[in-house]
Amino acid sequence: MAMRAILLIDHGSRRAESNAQLGRIARMVADQAGDGTIVVPAHMEQAAPDIAAGFAECVARGATEVIAVPYLLAQGRHATEDIPRLVAEAAATHPGVAFRVTEALGVHPALAAIVLERAG
Repeated sequence: MAMRAILLIDHGSRRAESNAQLGRIARMVADQAGDGTIVVPAHMEQAAPDIAAGFAECVARGATEVIAVPYLLAQGRHATEDIPRLVAEAAATHPGVAFRVTEALGVHPALAAIVLERAG
């Protein structure tokens, strides 16, 4: 049976408190998945762990499939070019581990609800 991991990837920041937010959402995703899904945060740049380290952690924890999810709003260059390239490079060092990269968060009813909630 395949062991699935979600590699949650943001841009990364020089601000530690900004990077810590990704860890918090990764824990929320893992809690909501509730099925033993491995969830690992990683940053595209400027902070550790980077994508290669995050992918390696997924594999070390037993993942046979890594689903990389760009934790970005728009399907810009980072989501469509940079992150897929970096994930493919990381995957190349782990033969036999399947991987795919999803779209960024983009346009979704849940995001519209969050905007309305924040606007009060």
